[in-house]
Amino acid sequence: MRKVISIGESVLDTVFVNRQPVKAMVGGRIANATASLGMTGVPVTFCSECGTDSVGDMIVDFFVQHQVNTKSIDRYTEGSTPLSAIFSDHNGQEKIVNYGVYPPGERFNVVWPRIDEGDIVLFGSLYAIDAPQRESLYELLSYAAERKAILVYLPGFQHGINFRITRVMTAILENFELSGVIVAHERDIADIFPGESGENAYHNHLEYYCPCFIYIHANGNIDTFVGKQQWHFTNPNPMSDNWLGWQSGFTAGVVCALLSQGIGIDDIPNLDHDAMQQIISTALQLADNAAAHNNCIDEPTAQQIKARIEAAQTEAYPPLD
Repeated sequence: MRKVISIGESVLDTVFVNRQPVKAMVGGRIANATASLGMTGVPVTFCSECGTDSVGDMIVDFFVQHQVNTKSIDRYTEGSTPLSAIFSDHNGQEKIVNYGVYPPGERFNVVWPRIDEGDIVLFGSLYAIDAPQRESLYELLSYAAERKAILVYLPGFQHGINFRITRVMTAILENFELSGVIVAHERDIADIFPGESGENAYHNHLEYYCPCFIYIHANGNIDTFVGKQQWHFTNPNPMSDNWLGWQSGFTAGVVCALLSQGIGIDDIPNLDHDAMQQIISTALQLADNAAAHNNCIDEPTAQQIKARIEAAQTEAYPPLD
């Protein structure tokens, strides 16, 4: 069976409203997308790092509860697991303060999972470009590309983070070159390529590197680009206020659609309108569902997606007589 390998940060978000804590949850769209994928029965491994502290235990337990393999999460003893304090005022404005201490020296000392042709590697955020773990992470990504896995890249990072984009642009372009599918929100593109639309960013920067680009507008409408082809899809539902849940569900939906349609790395440059429409339809379905259910899809939806994926696997690998 095809597998999913996710690579991303392990962080706990604590939400404050009018300076009062209201909830704590595992943060990050890749982490929550990974949890949704685990619920579908697909073999999923999360590659990350966190401390051996109580916060790290909470994060690892979250993945275990969602049937995600955690053997590739490096548990370091020096330092503390990252925390993000999200302060929301009565006007809905947010301020984010990050805490946590990574261990000194070499980072991302994970046990590499087995990667085979047709597997899907999901990665992105600041974690995919930051210098401390970049060398080890890039080695793993290069290995996955050589094995003919599909690399799905989310190039966005926490909005408003203070660093020069030119410092990490080389890493971003390297990630583009390895990727089979790029999924980005318009705010992600605005941070990386200021002043450029999704279409301009694709033709000016992405088309040379990556065969498929999925661009999410602020209203949830989608532009997709495959080679010289471009298609627009309208989101039929109002956008949710739960942006983390919506994005994580959308990401999980893209991966599930690649699996349920039996799409391999060599198929991506030849995707047609109907195939892309099915990918976006599945992504929007899971986006709305995860946004309504605490950032991960609910059990009925997980079972529905599981049946689709199993049918595709049976067709591709029929049982022996």
